[in-house]
Amino acid sequence: MADRLIIFDTTLRDGEQVPGCQLNSIEKIEVAKALEGLGVDVIEAGFPVSSHGDFNSVVEISKAVVWPVICALTRAVEKDIEVAAEALRYAKRARIHTGIGVSDYHIRYKFNATRDQILERAVACVKYAKRFVEDVEFYAEDAGRADNAFLAQVLEAVIKAGATVVNIPDTTGYCLPDAYGAKIKYIADNVTNIDKAIISTHCHNDLGMATANTVQGILNGARQAEVTVNGIGERAGNTSLEEIAVIFRSHKEAGIETNVDARKIYGVSRMVSSLMNMPVQPNKAVVGRNAFAHSSGIHQDGVLKNRESYEIIDPRDVGIDDSAIVLTARSGRAALKHRLHILGVDLEQDKLDKAYAGFLELADRKKDVNDDDLLMLVGKDRTAMHRIKLEHLQVTSGIGLQSMASVCLNLSGVRRCEAAAGNGPVDAGIKAVKKAISNSEMTIQEFLIQAINKGSDDTGKVHMQVEYKGNVYYGFSANTDIIAASVEAFVDAINRFIV
Repeated sequence: MADRLIIFDTTLRDGEQVPGCQLNSIEKIEVAKALEGLGVDVIEAGFPVSSHGDFNSVVEISKAVVWPVICALTRAVEKDIEVAAEALRYAKRARIHTGIGVSDYHIRYKFNATRDQILERAVACVKYAKRFVEDVEFYAEDAGRADNAFLAQVLEAVIKAGATVVNIPDTTGYCLPDAYGAKIKYIADNVTNIDKAIISTHCHNDLGMATANTVQGILNGARQAEVTVNGIGERAGNTSLEEIAVIFRSHKEAGIETNVDARKIYGVSRMVSSLMNMPVQPNKAVVGRNAFAHSSGIHQDGVLKNRESYEIIDPRDVGIDDSAIVLTARSGRAALKHRLHILGVDLEQDKLDKAYAGFLELADRKKDVNDDDLLMLVGKDRTAMHRIKLEHLQVTSGIGLQSMASVCLNLSGVRRCEAAAGNGPVDAGIKAVKKAISNSEMTIQEFLIQAINKGSDDTGKVHMQVEYKGNVYYGFSANTDIIAASVEAFVDAINRFIV
């Protein structure tokens, strides 16, 4: 039978300490309810003594949330503990999280104290917190750099004083995974009353090892993991909730399970990112934009044949609709055919080969090719029946320069080239086309340029209305070169009335 891992979420406390990411009480309640829906066991709602806003948030979250434990942080100070207890008065299940630094760095330089004095304060704060709540968690700050023998002595004393959870923070993100795992094992083996408390991990990501350290801690006996959504937190952040949940979901042989509903992970990730104005890096594990994106032709072909060839997680298991086959210049025909099929376009092999050649040409000019690009690419086949075709366009333009354009048209097999000056490069190109077909009677009634997405390298769509002899004709084109798209749209419109 699998062991149950308690998920302690500190997004609203440690995560919210990131500069510029502060939430108001309403937003905190929204996140807390989302965390409850996700299946988080403990929500650290704030540090009540730090501000009126934090105090009020803990009060309101305690009212709004039903089944998770609501936790409030304190220092080893009686006033802190009293304020936390007051803030938690509406919590259905309340926990006070109190503690003190136990490394020699903290003892000497932060507290200017001795080990004996720190031990005394640790026991006192736990005993005082027990006056208000039954569930008391003790944090041994900077335990990652603490002497193991002294750490074990402190933990044994606070458990005797009533601590139900002992938190072993790697506060500075210093530990290597093996060393952190060994520290947890040392505690499990050497704290005589450890069976009366749960060991908790709390790892920071200063050296990029928060998740690895947390995993090692769990494999060596910890049964609570302190995490944040998207790994946010002070400095380089904390252990990511989504990574821990999915790691043990993927590695069932570890014998660890959580209460997290993984299908809600992506939605909660997006909510936190939006509310805290903290974009998720594209290559972030589990929830990043590229976590299930494949651009290499070899990878795309493998995923299309069998998803597990290159994916150990089914994206739908974490709330993402499907893998993304990102079309780039490295994509193969299989990926193009697959995407066109999804868009309702099935091409015979010869047309697929032709479309692929055009796709590669477009992909070389763009970072990635989207669905609108593809639909317009395959739609260009209609231009094969055009009597007038644009074969060449060159423009010269700039500040202080007269815009000039030269074009070469294929008029039913006859090549005509002309040049013209204009009020800007588009005007010059259109005037050159009029000269090449020896017809200046048509006039542009409407000229609309639209970007498909945002970005300077994107394909631009041009819609044009051209009036000729009292009738209006429509032209359309798309190109990463907006001037070329404009002239192509004009030529497209002309082909509708010159037959």
